[in-house]
Amino acid sequence: MRLPALLTVLLPFFMQATTALAAEALPMKEVADGVYVHQGVHEDLDDGYHGDIANIGFIVGSKGVAVIDTGGSLKIGKQLRNAVKEATALPVLYVINTHVHPDHIFGNAAFLQDKPQFVGHEKLGNAMAFRKDAYMRINQEWLGQDFAGSEIVQPSITVKDNLSLDLGDRQLELRAYPTAHTNTDISVMDSKTSTLWTGDLLFIERTPSIDGDIKGWLSVIQALKSSPAKKLVPGHGPVVEGSANPFANEERYLSTLLNDVRNSIKKGEPMERAMDTAAASEKDQWQLFSTVNRRNVNLIYPALEWE
Repeated sequence: MRLPALLTVLLPFFMQATTALAAEALPMKEVADGVYVHQGVHEDLDDGYHGDIANIGFIVGSKGVAVIDTGGSLKIGKQLRNAVKEATALPVLYVINTHVHPDHIFGNAAFLQDKPQFVGHEKLGNAMAFRKDAYMRINQEWLGQDFAGSEIVQPSITVKDNLSLDLGDRQLELRAYPTAHTNTDISVMDSKTSTLWTGDLLFIERTPSIDGDIKGWLSVIQALKSSPAKKLVPGHGPVVEGSANPFANEERYLSTLLNDVRNSIKKGEPMERAMDTAAASEKDQWQLFSTVNRRNVNLIYPALEWE
């Protein structure tokens, strides 16, 4: 067969292969100069979960890239890495985890070949070790084959209070918080674009999920509200402008939940009753409310009984 004829035969196969490779990269949105975000879908962890519910992404500087959260599996992490490689040939210098939850950390292993520094809260390593067996078991149940190869990768650099990372022509300012959404929360501010990655300290649309201290979270929200950020990347939900008060809905929900559970305890109502009534006024304001709100009550009710 002559070369032109051979190329005619093979071209469709090359095009299919190229399309398949491109499909392996997560879709990203450049929300500010050099700041790329993939918005996760609103699925519950134990009902229809595909490992892609968290907002994850990366920031490109003149020297290299910082990845911020990596998704719920090695599969999602690889798709994120492909998106990085499509955007830039610069090396991945840092992989930052905003907190310990599995939908944010299990893609870390996809970046091991890049030999970056893995960065997280000073308590993140211990939290990962403590939760490892449970996380590995339950995520295998949730994701099946899609969880293959996923593993815990602990931080090599930790944040106690504040930490600056240099990407070349832009500094990332990392801040660690006392127990709020979890006991491992950090935020990341890109100085060049004034874009703040809040991790799960901010939920938009999706019901805020508590795995730490509700009173501590409300306190942290007060600090975050004074941020000069022009844009905020929440842990879940769309990117928002910082000129408004993107924390208003979350603050209202958490305050209502706290007050309602306190009132239930004061009236002697059992926790099962509080699960049905606490923050009921918020039901129509949030996605996945019925499931997540019940879990929140289950967590905070025993703690508030000892106030």
